[in-house]
Amino acid sequence: LSEGEMVDRAGFEQLVSDRAAADREILTRALNFAASAHRGQTRVGGEPYLTHPLAVAATLTETGLDTPTLAAGLLHDVIEDCGITPEQLTQEFGPEIAFLVEGVSKISAVVPAERAAAKADSLRKMLLAMGKDLRVILIKLADRQHNLGTAGALPQLRREKLARETLEIYAPLANRLGMDRIKNRLQDLAFAMLYPEEYQRLEQQMSEYDR
Repeated sequence: LSEGEMVDRAGFEQLVSDRAAADREILTRALNFAASAHRGQTRVGGEPYLTHPLAVAATLTETGLDTPTLAAGLLHDVIEDCGITPEQLTQEFGPEIAFLVEGVSKISAVVPAERAAAKADSLRKMLLAMGKDLRVILIKLADRQHNLGTAGALPQLRREKLARETLEIYAPLANRLGMDRIKNRLQDLAFAMLYPEEYQRLEQQMSEYDR
């Protein structure tokens, strides 16, 4: 394990420390499976890829979601990025977790393909229909939050596309689902990315107001 993965695994232990032994066992297996599937992969910024699913799981933990959702959060990229099949996930973790992971992968595929052809409202409705289990959408929102927060290493055009997509699709989805903390974080990150000078000016004004 790299030093970064070891540190993040320590954080993972803190996340799951208050869960029942059976739940900790499932989540540990999911973490180990993800670590194996993503071995050798890194984020654009150079950090181990495992830092991303761990961050997604941390966000899901903050919102009080159940163990299958956290496991799916740890595994959410293994179909799209690692060639793992839904059948393999079903065999390893059961149909519920496999269903959630496959659902996130489908959403990840459909948004870039359909965004240019569909109005944002229509696309949001389509995503809600696709996410027959709302936990799929919640995992995707946590995924987007971390991707946006670590987008500094991306080229400018990709950052701007990510931010606009977030403001048009994902932040309104979070609002519709009552996920105010995630919605506010997504909006703040996207606005700062698109309008950095205006964002800094607003931050300064708010800081002066709070004194």
